Amino acid sequence: MLQQVNGHNPGSDGQAREYLREDLQEFLDGEVLLYQLDDLTRVNPVTLETVLRCLQARYMADRFYTNAGCTLVALNPFKPIPQLYSPELMREYHAAPQPQKLKPHVFTVGEQTYRNVKSLIEPVNQSIVVSGESGAGKTWTSRCLMKFYAVVAASPASWETHKIAERIEQRILNSNPVMEAFGNACTLRNNNSSRFGKFIQLQLNRAQQMTGAAVQTYLLEKTRVACQASSERNFHIFYQICKGASEDERLQWHLPEGAAFSWLPNPERSLEEDCFEVTREAMLHLGIDTPTQNNIFKVLAGLLHLGNIQFAASEDEAQPCQPMDDAKCSVRKAALLLGLPEDMLLETVQIRTIRAGRQQQVFRKPCPRTECDTRRDCLAKLIYSRLFDWLVSVINSSICADTDSWTTFIGLLDVYGFESFPDNSLEQLCINYANEKLQQHFVAHYLRAQQEEYAVEGLEWSFVNYQDNQACLDLIEGSPISICSLINEECRLNRPSSAAQLQTRIETALAGSPCLGHNKLSREPSFIVVHYAGPVRYHTAGLVEKNKDPVPPELTSLLQQSQDPLLMGLFPTNPKEKTQEEPSGQSRAPVLTVVSKFKASLEQLLQVLHSTTPHYIRCIKPNSQGQAQTFLQEEVLSQLEACGLVETIHISAAGFPIRISHQNFVERYKLLRRLRPHTSSGPHSPYPAKGLPEWCPHSEEATLGLLIQDILHILPVLTQAAATPGDSAEAMPAPMHCGRTKVFITDSMLELLECGRAQVLEQCARCIQGGWRRHRHREQERQRRAAMLIQAAIRSWLTRKHIQRLHAAATVIKHAWQKWRIRMAYLAAKELDGVEEKHFSQAPCSLSTSPLQTRFLEAIIRLWPLGLVLANTAMGVGSFQRKLVVWACLQLPRSSPSSYTVQTAQEDQAGVTSIRALPQGSIKFHCRKSPLRYADICPEPSPYSITGFNQILLERHRLIHM
Repeated sequence: MLQQVNGHNPGSDGQAREYLREDLQEFLDGEVLLYQLDDLTRVNPVTLETVLRCLQARYMADRFYTNAGCTLVALNPFKPIPQLYSPELMREYHAAPQPQKLKPHVFTVGEQTYRNVKSLIEPVNQSIVVSGESGAGKTWTSRCLMKFYAVVAASPASWETHKIAERIEQRILNSNPVMEAFGNACTLRNNNSSRFGKFIQLQLNRAQQMTGAAVQTYLLEKTRVACQASSERNFHIFYQICKGASEDERLQWHLPEGAAFSWLPNPERSLEEDCFEVTREAMLHLGIDTPTQNNIFKVLAGLLHLGNIQFAASEDEAQPCQPMDDAKCSVRKAALLLGLPEDMLLETVQIRTIRAGRQQQVFRKPCPRTECDTRRDCLAKLIYSRLFDWLVSVINSSICADTDSWTTFIGLLDVYGFESFPDNSLEQLCINYANEKLQQHFVAHYLRAQQEEYAVEGLEWSFVNYQDNQACLDLIEGSPISICSLINEECRLNRPSSAAQLQTRIETALAGSPCLGHNKLSREPSFIVVHYAGPVRYHTAGLVEKNKDPVPPELTSLLQQSQDPLLMGLFPTNPKEKTQEEPSGQSRAPVLTVVSKFKASLEQLLQVLHSTTPHYIRCIKPNSQGQAQTFLQEEVLSQLEACGLVETIHISAAGFPIRISHQNFVERYKLLRRLRPHTSSGPHSPYPAKGLPEWCPHSEEATLGLLIQDILHILPVLTQAAATPGDSAEAMPAPMHCGRTKVFITDSMLELLECGRAQVLEQCARCIQGGWRRHRHREQERQRRAAMLIQAAIRSWLTRKHIQRLHAAATVIKHAWQKWRIRMAYLAAKELDGVEEKHFSQAPCSLSTSPLQTRFLEAIIRLWPLGLVLANTAMGVGSFQRKLVVWACLQLPRSSPSSYTVQTAQEDQAGVTSIRALPQGSIKFHCRKSPLRYADICPEPSPYSITGFNQILLERHRLIHM
């Protein structure tokens, strides 16, 4: 009873475990459907076992990408799958309205980052952190992302800019084989392991087109040039030279077939990365011409011969160690290929120069055999590291854009994964330190920051336990005492370093750290660091010397005297240039150590990551043998535990990874209020905005709060529109929470809001298109009417002009006719007046006529034109009257018509020229073409249609003969 009152039931824990076991068994029994789960947040319950079984089922079904909330899990298929990375598939993910609804893919992350840049949501710059252990596929993933951006971020307008963009993209892609050839090597875990870290910054302009890129490298494992672990190889470029060089090049570089080199182990292994032609072609595209390439390969061949120089121990310490007999040829070839004097090269390696005292007196001391080997290795590492840095600078100068030509960037971080070997030294310590920092960045961004921010913003949140690696970071880099500080202090002390003494100092000074372990059974001095991915034992032997990375000044001076053009550029003789390897003798300032330089570059990298929106891709290696369709649960389980994937799934499933300030949220989604129902009062949104009325004291904040509430009231409409008949209530998006200054939403809710925003923008676009079409139709109709009015006005104007021309022509015809008529009347009157006077003078009294008749005849004579008109009249006048009028007008005697003759004088052209009365009483007509057009042409000839004066006279002639 007391136990129940206190709220504790002893059987409750066992009952809960039984329920969990039942749920787990129920989940695992449905394994046939596990490969269909694209997101591990849908796994219920979320445990290492259920996540492992789900990944295994998807891997065996050839589904190598799985979402884990805010992270993409990528399983290495260990086999080529061309259709999975084809350009067509890239365009499909780029053109998809919602790429998240497609199958999980690395292209989904690439498209999400690209759309984030286009949306201009702060922070605009994006970064993708590709993590995982060696051999998990980080380099391949980065290469696929670069190809994706080269395809989707290139859409220039003109052909010239298209060619420029293609050249930039090709150079960016060609930087991969060059960097991999000089920076990758075959290790126990991976045939193409990156032995350096790189951060590739893809630069975009305002139109989101890729204009250039920049590469920054971190901690090249230059010790691999002179020292390779068992069953591992040197950098790829050395094997490419030996296998791909032509006969002439072999003669020039002194690389005969079957030659053995100490620094070239396992040459019999043939790898895909040993393609020499691909590297040469890529270098050519980057602007490294063939003579420069040959110079580079000649120097690398000189390093291989330098590694074959072996020294014999000297019996007398005062005498330098001499090279072995079979190494003398190697000394000569190395000096020849490096452009160095043979004697000076051998002397610099054999004898150490010491400067002591205030006078800087120079002492020459022969080196023992081990130191000779160390100085030889140091010379090779110095040349190779300078050559690698020079290649990076050449690549950057070839692909980097001007500062004014780009505004945003997408960063790709490809760093070496967590490493744990039987013999771990400073390189593994730095690599694992970088992975600890990146893990902390992930935890800080997705786990710890969310929980802390939820509490500050006043959200009700059930906190999830996560693995915090701050204690491990304090052990490695903490202040004032840490492993790095103790190693640096040993470097500053001018005393011989002791591995056992360094182990004792570390164990004593850091004894209280929970992440420091001890291995009492180890015979070699070492210490153990418990990393987030597991414990790693580091040997202290050689740790201080590697951290110093000492470069004797005489080695630098030797290389400055080289006659080789490449080495002359890598080691200039300008005395003003002080390198870190050559500190001043009077200066007591410590030389910058490897750990210090790496820590500074790592801090700079993290600052860049903190200023961007990060995206994470966790690469998982299914097995360590690199075999396809092989899934070893033990190895995958250790990787899942190392990257904290289960905690990531928990926090992603229950949390709100997206946080937007109130101002930005309102500015982006206030247009969703257009979808609000028209009812003035309706049900409140099921997504409450908690605390908004209370914490808005100012008018601006109150306005933002009201706008956010209006937007939240639209969410039910969006949810119902997005829901399908088969969806259940549990499948609906998680509620949106409003904090004091930010809005917290899930990925699904963000997708819902973006869909609603796209819907409103589409409606607005349609409205604008409809308005524009109406406006264009009205403008076209107005223009058509105006054109019709203009055409009508033009036709009216032309008609008026035509009528005016016709009127003018008619006026001209009228005036011409009047002039012609007057002239003809004058001529006819003149001729007839002469006949009349003669007639009356000859027979004044012969005619017995009355005065009335005389007056009638005089009237007829004077009015002869009227007679002409009457004679031309077809109807209405009798035949006798016509004859009478004609006879009267022409003064012809009616008694004897046969006494008169009518004569006509016709020329070629018709027309009346004159009428003459012959003295004998005959009439002669002179016919010529009339001055009036068509005056003598009858369009419709008829018995009474008479045109022109000639036809009137002819009619008279016909009447006379009648």
